[in-house]
Amino acid sequence: MEKKYTWHKIAESLEAMPFAESNIIEETIAGRKICVVLHNDEITACSQTCPHAGGKLSAGNVDAAGNIVCPLHRYKFNLKNGRNVSGEGYYLKTFPVEIRPAGVFVGFEENNFFNWLK
Repeated sequence: MEKKYTWHKIAESLEAMPFAESNIIEETIAGRKICVVLHNDEITACSQTCPHAGGKLSAGNVDAAGNIVCPLHRYKFNLKNGRNVSGEGYYLKTFPVEIRPAGVFVGFEENNFFNWLK
């Protein structure tokens, strides 16, 4: 089954996004807090909260391999598939990002069983 997304504009352009030294920014979109990450000129998005102990991922960092690292216990997550790469077995929700002529957009999956959790 093909996934369908509701797309939300988060910026006019990649250059307009306020990335700091950590290359992670926190955004609230449709009532959800997410992290938007810039690493090696590639933009990705994920849940704001670490699935292990609730750490605020925007306070973490991105390692050399492009994984987001939780500031609490240093758990690492692949930003492309959400898998925990440090071996603990957790999964981080990731979101597709598209750069279009009209701006930068993040997609939230439609008709997903977990949508009611918001």
